[in-house]
Amino acid sequence: MTQYLLLNRIKVQNANAVAGFTWGFPAITHFLGFTHNLSRKLARSKYQGVSLKGCAVVAHEHHVHTFGKYNDRFLQSKTPAYLLGDVNKVVQGGAPSIVEEGKMNMTVSLVIEFDGFIGREVGELLSWVKRQCLMQRLAGGSILTIGDVKLLDGNNQQDIFKLKRVLLPGFVLMDRSNYLAEHYQNCLSKNSEAEQLDAWLDFIVLKQQARPISTLISKHLQGMDDSTLYDIWLEHLEQPYSNNIPQELSEYFSKLEESKKTKLLLKQWEEYMNPTGKTDADWQYLSKPKVGYLVPIMTGYKAISSVYDNCDIANTRDSETPVCFVEAVHSVGEWLGVNRLKNGEDIASCLWTYQYDDGWYLCQQIIQKEIEESDIEQQVLALFDPIDDLV
Repeated sequence: MTQYLLLNRIKVQNANAVAGFTWGFPAITHFLGFTHNLSRKLARSKYQGVSLKGCAVVAHEHHVHTFGKYNDRFLQSKTPAYLLGDVNKVVQGGAPSIVEEGKMNMTVSLVIEFDGFIGREVGELLSWVKRQCLMQRLAGGSILTIGDVKLLDGNNQQDIFKLKRVLLPGFVLMDRSNYLAEHYQNCLSKNSEAEQLDAWLDFIVLKQQARPISTLISKHLQGMDDSTLYDIWLEHLEQPYSNNIPQELSEYFSKLEESKKTKLLLKQWEEYMNPTGKTDADWQYLSKPKVGYLVPIMTGYKAISSVYDNCDIANTRDSETPVCFVEAVHSVGEWLGVNRLKNGEDIASCLWTYQYDDGWYLCQQIIQKEIEESDIEQQVLALFDPIDDLV
């Protein structure tokens, strides 16, 4: 029996907005750490017969603490001095050091896989979970309120409808590392020296490319009786600009006689074929390798050293745990509208879990499948789920 623990509308203040190379939303490791901490508390309570597993993250609102014309600078704060050097500086009349960090406020919902049987103690358990969550930190931020805590049956379609309804409007974070792997292989087929960083950046950066102005060419081809050449031209315009001009167009314009009427047209065609630094051009955004609300995400850590005994490393958190140096692992994610989730299988595909390997600590989704667009009729039916049954 599949059950889900819903923590709905968690309002978090001053959460960490920086994750590895990325900023704007906490790393998925924060949310799995929150779930793991709650699961450990359950194991030490009278509810030790239950456990928490994977976790799905749904974002409703977010506000990063930034300023500037393009919101490109983090707001910084001065915290009370606690290091000896800062204390002495403050005593002498100086200001405390600025803590360089990125913070944000957010409202998120967590859907956590729940394993165990509670029986008649469901209400008491949910109250206990809510109290414990309010005392925890989420992504380093303080939890202000939690809208509601519910336990839902993942095998009951009506419960799935209820879950989907309370999560709207919202976007669930999906793992799209398969997109990155596929695009990297495509890059290698074109350039054997391509690196994974190049493939990752293709999903992130906004790229523009100049295309020589071709208004006269488009107008001329559109006015022809035969639309074949115009269709070929439109297909060519959909691709990033290159000197690889369709042969049919090259042959047509090479045979077109120059006259007073076609002089400017042929001149524009020549400049389109062989542009120079002085050629007028339009700037076009290049599309990303895949379609969707794709974002860079941090998904775990990779060991860059061997494991050391605690006594060999200074300034560790405790005096017992072995120490290993790591660096962040980055991938590609997608914010998927909750309305795209149709059944329990789709909900299960949203759950992030820990994956361990030699030297790797990753957060992944067990079921990595795209939720395909259904036909129009199914989409309309999904938008108008039986509201009476959801109450």
